[in-house]
Amino acid sequence: MPPSHVVFDLDGTLIDSAEAILASYRAAFAACGLTPVCSIEANIVGPPLGETLRLLAGCEDSALITRLADAFRQCYDSGGLLETLAYPGIGDMLRALRATGMRLSVATNKRIHPTRLIIEHIGWVDIFDAVYALDLFTPPLPNKAAMLGRMLVDQGIDTRRAVYVGDRIEDGEAAEVNNLSFIAATWGYGIPDGEGLAARWRKAATPIELKQMLLSEE
Repeated sequence: MPPSHVVFDLDGTLIDSAEAILASYRAAFAACGLTPVCSIEANIVGPPLGETLRLLAGCEDSALITRLADAFRQCYDSGGLLETLAYPGIGDMLRALRATGMRLSVATNKRIHPTRLIIEHIGWVDIFDAVYALDLFTPPLPNKAAMLGRMLVDQGIDTRRAVYVGDRIEDGEAAEVNNLSFIAATWGYGIPDGEGLAARWRKAATPIELKQMLLSEE
């Protein structure tokens, strides 16, 4: 039987947010008068904000990371996020799945505030049954595995009839911790051409392929 519930990652899976995010990282470092220690390129998109800023800053200085995070939010939340686009074919795929009665949700490392704004901006408010982010809770959840676990309990999701779709190796690992099937979206940032995938994970190269895979499962 096809799954009854599909949970999606957001950045690199449903939306192409790289340019807006990377521009905001660059603006944050410029505002703080700093030079990142590694290149600000699309492969850094996906992990939580603080984790990525520590990588780019090359340090664990909490005061500095807070300054950078504030500068990032000011740029991104004030308008940068509106440059975000859905990948071609994603909207049609989501509505086709929804039309079959599947429940659809989002579990993302992106902060909940811009996540909700982007979903509203793209016109997907009626698509998702639940939208989870690490900072949806107080204190914030520690990682995506914990977030998926919380969602499964809160939403009463049967792991035998559910699947997680994401674009990073970490997404697959978080799914496995929670006994969820995983499908890699290889059009995203984190798994170009499916490199590094575990043999037991499935992959889809396009939203059309993913839709066909989900609807034809037996």
